[in-house]
Amino acid sequence: MFSININKLAALTALVYLAACGAAASAQEYPRAELFGGYQYTRVGGAGGVNANGWNAAITGNINRWFGLTGDFSGAYKSIADVSASAYTYTFGPTFSARHGRVTPFAHVLFGGFRASAGFGGLSASTNGFTMMAGGGVDASVTRHVKVRVFQADWLLWRTMGITERKNARVSTGLVFCF
Repeated sequence: MFSININKLAALTALVYLAACGAAASAQEYPRAELFGGYQYTRVGGAGGVNANGWNAAITGNINRWFGLTGDFSGAYKSIADVSASAYTYTFGPTFSARHGRVTPFAHVLFGGFRASAGFGGLSASTNGFTMMAGGGVDASVTRHVKVRVFQADWLLWRTMGITERKNARVSTGLVFCF
């Protein structure tokens, strides 16, 4: 008697699909993966808000020439007198690219979370919440495997404890390594 185990069939189907995608990706003229690392400037709270500096890192797996999936991670820091604050984000979502020779404009919408904390005189407080980023930027090729992220600009929404902060922006620049 012939029987089908649904879990094994699903796993086999997924493996065949991934192998086919990998073979198709290797025949294309776009990187399968891009690793970004660089500087970020973040403005929290609009007018009268806070400016922070930090780092931004992202990895994008390209499904085809124009569509990829991105994981974006960042940290922003600010110290004023004896108060120090930090914010970390971790977001994921689709990235759309328009590859034209040496220049690649892109747009993305990313969803995930954040952790913000502040300390003063041995006391500290922190919060976790939901974040969303929408934006894009431009990469310029230096070599086949290295690009410069000329700029990346994102609007950020943070939501925690029933409060939504919509007047946030982030600008990043750095290097992109292509694989």
